[in-house]
Amino acid sequence: MTRLACVTGRFQPVHAQHLELFEIAARDADHLVVAVTNPDSGARHAESTSAHRHLPRSNPFTFFERARMLRAALAGRGPAEHATIVPFDLTRPQTWVEYVPLHARQLVRVYGDWEREKASRLAGAGYPVTVLDGDPATKLSATDVRAHLHGDPAGWADLVPAAVVPLLIEILATRATTGGRA
Repeated sequence: MTRLACVTGRFQPVHAQHLELFEIAARDADHLVVAVTNPDSGARHAESTSAHRHLPRSNPFTFFERARMLRAALAGRGPAEHATIVPFDLTRPQTWVEYVPLHARQLVRVYGDWEREKASRLAGAGYPVTVLDGDPATKLSATDVRAHLHGDPAGWADLVPAAVVPLLIEILATRATTGGRA
């Protein structure tokens, strides 16, 4: 049986600490599954443990855009051919095994209540879960990256994988000329 590891997240956008987690997950696996949560607007619901994750401003990138960024980030680090990117609607646990096999080890880095809740939900569904304690003092948040994207044009590039920079520039430029999503 193929040893699978899975990392779930919104990846709005993918950033350096996501890549670090992918590398940790891939160390003991033959294949990495990157499961993109909130894959579409219908999958977004308020969560008592995370006040912002369902808001449109917290989900500016489409699944397609995030999948492109993830492919670029993974290819830039090497394991892209041993990775699969899938949508993963956390609001529909009955469908999870259609996207991520139940034997995939879920790695969850915990910084707060939301990540603990997500790890609990995954374990409750029968997935093996490895929880990694995150240091809140060193946490890089996609919220911070998004703030830099809009307020500090030069500061964000160091927060995302180098391979993602040209894609983000393309996406933002397309939106500037179309007045909305790319």
